[in-house]
Amino acid sequence: MEATLVLSPLSLTRPANPFLSLPTRPAYRLPTIRSAISRVKKEATVSTIKTNLENCYLMAGISYKGLTVKQFQDLRKALPDSTKLIVAKNTLVFKAIEGTPWEALKPCMTGMNAWLFVHSEEIPPAIKPYRDFQRERKLENDFTGAVFEGNFYGPGDFKALETMPTRLEIYAKLLGSLKGPASNLVGTIQAPARELVMTLQAYVQKLEEESGGGGQ
Repeated sequence: MEATLVLSPLSLTRPANPFLSLPTRPAYRLPTIRSAISRVKKEATVSTIKTNLENCYLMAGISYKGLTVKQFQDLRKALPDSTKLIVAKNTLVFKAIEGTPWEALKPCMTGMNAWLFVHSEEIPPAIKPYRDFQRERKLENDFTGAVFEGNFYGPGDFKALETMPTRLEIYAKLLGSLKGPASNLVGTIQAPARELVMTLQAYVQKLEEESGGGGQ
């Protein structure tokens, strides 16, 4: 009687090659070119904002949702040379102003904002072009807030900024009501520009208080 050899399926399986069993690499992705470019752009935006904060007297947010590229171009052309308009994400703007007096703008960090940087002591002339632009095109987009001299101005407080007296108006009012000797005026005019404006503003305010706080 012949013996029958029965092979199990398992006996036909080849032994595992230990040299083919490579360790599994950790699951991670190398930075892509796109992400690297995005990071560089963000850093450049933060740097641009910080640069525009130098010698800046007022920074304001403007809601730009719905505005077209053409409207932005027209608005930029209408602004004085001392005023810059920059579109930037709220997170990048806050990163640039965090830890500075401009951090008071935090309440504006919602929605889509364009940012107005005023590099002049003449605040009303810097704001007026946008008001004219807004009125002519019947836009509902308004200022979302501003910081001036460390104080936050909400949308409802802009009238105080828009009606501030200009330097020429202060001069005219001062010269029209000045009662002291001419030598006092000469000494004041020799002061630095900003100190001069602040001095004149204080003097005009004093005169108004003495006269009963008469309005404009």
